[in-house]
Amino acid sequence: MPAPACGPVREADDLFRVKSRLAPDALQALAARAVMPAFAPAPRAADLVDITQVDPAIALDIRYACNRNFLGFPVYPVARAFLQRPAALALSRARGLAAQHGYGLLVYDAYRPWHVTALFRAAVPEALHEFVGDPATGSRHNRGCAVDLTLWDLATRQVVPMPSGFDEMTPRAYVDYAGGDALARQRRDLLARIMRDSGFIPLAEEWWHFDFADWAQYPVLDLSFEAVAQAGKK
Repeated sequence: MPAPACGPVREADDLFRVKSRLAPDALQALAARAVMPAFAPAPRAADLVDITQVDPAIALDIRYACNRNFLGFPVYPVARAFLQRPAALALSRARGLAAQHGYGLLVYDAYRPWHVTALFRAAVPEALHEFVGDPATGSRHNRGCAVDLTLWDLATRQVVPMPSGFDEMTPRAYVDYAGGDALARQRRDLLARIMRDSGFIPLAEEWWHFDFADWAQYPVLDLSFEAVAQAGKK
């Protein structure tokens, strides 16, 4: 299995950093004060599950639980990943398909509380808003229906190179980026095929981001990881 969550950086260019518009303390205070708007009721009730309990073979590198992310500081209290149950089962199917090609799945992020989306939006300049969700509408991550991930080689147990690093806010992150290394693009496209075949939709701006096809059926949430974990024990 690859390095554990928030483990050592593997490649020198693996991290992309944004010069935040606010200091970390100010961003966290803003997020703590933010009030989620009232969204229309969703057809399905939330049923978030820990994806590693659904499929222990899925590996984690939860970047927002440490400083290895575009902000440079943690925004999650623990390195865990949750999805709505049907999305988690679909991700397990994707992991099985990836194994047929000699790869495992490494998840960077899944369910994201709404207030974290508000923090991200406040941090990045407007020119980079295409790379972060809009708290006014709620993101697929806030619904527990989006997953950020990559491939790792089952033989070498190393994360494979992709056209860009995770959360790199440049054109290299686009799914149709035609530059860089050809093998990296082939792996990016293979990941997209595996995820589409498993019921996920690629995001045009980020090769690592995939939305569960039924995302619109679920509510926008601002539950803490602790609350999600406690609900799962009932």
